[in-house]
Amino acid sequence: MTDQETSKRPAADVERPPSPEFHPYRHPAAGWGAAKSVSRFLLRERELVDGPRAIQKMNHEGDGFDCPGCAWPDDVKGLRLDICENGIKHVTWEMTHKRVGPAFFAAHPVGELSTWSDAKLEDQGRLTHPMVYDADSDTYVPISWRKAFTLVGDTLRGLDQPGEAAYYTSGRLGNEATFLYQLMARELGTNNLPDCSNMCHEASGRALQASLGTGKGTVDLKDWEMTDALFIIGVNAASNAPRMLTALAEAHKRGTRIVHINPLVEAAATRAIIPHDFADMALFRSTPTSTLNLQPRIGGDMALLRGMAKAVLTEADSDPKALDREFIERHTTGFETYRALCEATPWQEIERQSGVSRAKIREAARIYCEADRSIFSWCLGLTQHEHGVDTVREIVNLLLLRGNLGREGAGPSPVRGHSNVQGNRTCGIDHRPSPDFLDRLAAACGIDPPRAHGLDTVGTIKAMHQGKVKVFVGMGGNFALAAPDTPYTAEGLRKCELTVQVSTKLNRSHLVHGRRALILPCLGRTEKDVQEAGTQSTSVEDSMSMVHLSVGMKRPASRHLLSEPAIIAGMARAALPDSDTPWEWYVEDYDRIRDTMARALDGFEDFNRRVRLPLGFRICQPARELVFRTPSQRAEFATAELTDVVPKAGMLKLGTMRSHDQWNTTIYSDNDRYRGIKNLRTLIFMNPADMRDRGLELFDEVDITSTAKDGTTRSVYRYKAIPYDLPQGCAAGYMPEMNVLCAIGDYSTQSDQPLMKNLNVTVQPTGSGTGT
Repeated sequence: MTDQETSKRPAADVERPPSPEFHPYRHPAAGWGAAKSVSRFLLRERELVDGPRAIQKMNHEGDGFDCPGCAWPDDVKGLRLDICENGIKHVTWEMTHKRVGPAFFAAHPVGELSTWSDAKLEDQGRLTHPMVYDADSDTYVPISWRKAFTLVGDTLRGLDQPGEAAYYTSGRLGNEATFLYQLMARELGTNNLPDCSNMCHEASGRALQASLGTGKGTVDLKDWEMTDALFIIGVNAASNAPRMLTALAEAHKRGTRIVHINPLVEAAATRAIIPHDFADMALFRSTPTSTLNLQPRIGGDMALLRGMAKAVLTEADSDPKALDREFIERHTTGFETYRALCEATPWQEIERQSGVSRAKIREAARIYCEADRSIFSWCLGLTQHEHGVDTVREIVNLLLLRGNLGREGAGPSPVRGHSNVQGNRTCGIDHRPSPDFLDRLAAACGIDPPRAHGLDTVGTIKAMHQGKVKVFVGMGGNFALAAPDTPYTAEGLRKCELTVQVSTKLNRSHLVHGRRALILPCLGRTEKDVQEAGTQSTSVEDSMSMVHLSVGMKRPASRHLLSEPAIIAGMARAALPDSDTPWEWYVEDYDRIRDTMARALDGFEDFNRRVRLPLGFRICQPARELVFRTPSQRAEFATAELTDVVPKAGMLKLGTMRSHDQWNTTIYSDNDRYRGIKNLRTLIFMNPADMRDRGLELFDEVDITSTAKDGTTRSVYRYKAIPYDLPQGCAAGYMPEMNVLCAIGDYSTQSDQPLMKNLNVTVQPTGSGTGT
């Protein structure tokens, strides 16, 4: 579509939105309805033939292609159709034929675009030209790349302090661009490197580092194939890591016991139809993916895990095999203190805090004790809480009790939700870098990096408000919508001197901008990246520390697009004109970046050769080899007290989550198939008893008010109430719509993560004027 054609679109939807529907399916099989959903999506995007064909071509030819969706590892046995519904949608969304160019921006002022829905903004298509905001006309106008880089460079050099700029990263950035980005920030003199991990898995990294001396999980897909028991906690695999369904279904067929722990019984916790099994798809034949489902209250996972540990220790009184005493004595510290803590924690308190009966907890513990090898896997359901670090450490405590570390089929396995978010951290996006990392970076790159810790996401937003951060650079993502306390975040961005967004599509962050603003369009991962030395590849790291190459094969959406490394190098040279770093030379051939990374990054030795091996290579995990880089040189038991998570009278604990037809802040439709929702996003799922207590019925409109730690309140209005199977006293709704309810001050003192899944709210009928 040409820019002129795009600009003729109506400024706002004129049709009445379709009526919401709720079909209370009783936990449909994951994969159910996927083929129809994908077909409708491809037809809508006019990619019914080209989309799947391009995905298959990229998967089968060249050096390989990494889906820019989730970070679940590629099949290690060479599966030829290792794709999923959301992966197809995500890739097709990037390959759209729709375009957003200068004519579109000339026709639609920012004020007008600000009234559009987020789904409509992204649906306009791919950005084609670098643009700069013109305040006089309230529009974005074209700017040359040279002038754009000059604007960035002049502004950065004009700052009083390097720390007056912050450099945000989303998980879409490849390793090579990530390395250049952090190098630029540190050569400029700051560790202000906020990233999406600050909002997602920061608690996991800090907990694993404290317990085991590593910030990552220790297992790989082969371990998943060899384990006897899987404990899946706070994970909605069907929507957020769909290829995990294959691992779950195959594990069940082998006789692996699978325990799901989640306030909501999600589709992946029942049965699954595997996408690449054509017979199963044709016959709607599903495979069980669960042995036991436990539904703790929101935030009650730590108490449930403590109960499991208490049951294991009790079992050890009569069964000497319940504990791996040799492992505990040789490789751990703090066991006796932890055992005393478990014995002193009464079952009554464990049941009250977890919301799960003693009998059910003991059943899960029995499955654990009967398994020779166990894996615990978790996601944001555990981390976005005040006590997220303590909860993940409690998982490690359980693993240590039975020696489930350092051997095949056992260990911790966090599920990362974005393609290369783990690689971003590995390659230097860390506002709290270790001295060892900085020493190696200095030696490899010839710079003197700053040693003081920088700002994370919450710290950056506060600093923008205080006028301490004047330049914000967003490398991918949609910061204005993904961050907590949406109005507060927007005010901070608007106070900036300059905001720079490196993006593929139009989103809310382009409309919530500083006094000056740039939109810099980049190549997508599906597109061919041709530089001086030829077609380039980028590397990514999955959830299980496998690093492999990805090569796009589609023609770029516009000849004006630059790659992410080229954009970073252009900004860096403009800001650091006398730098000895060979920015332009790096961009000519990404192998040169990888050679430098091999010297700077632990585990990346011989990078260029190893990354070209079949399936790439796995970064060494010392804890897997029972080498613990902790102060004690041992795995350390944690001894945190249980936190009171029971909501006060009249209040509910609310957790935010994605719908199925959504990827992070990208909304494909207003449907959520597995939860029975159609044409609705402004909703709240509630326990039926909680609805009755408030006199509510299906689709009744309610106002929802959160109360922050400091006593301030935030509200959303006219949301639809939906009865759902979740514990009494708990509620759930969609992000980013509900991010407004999370106050900027409501973050964990353990991880600094916003408490997106632990909001204290009241719910009342719209117009009632009284709280409950």
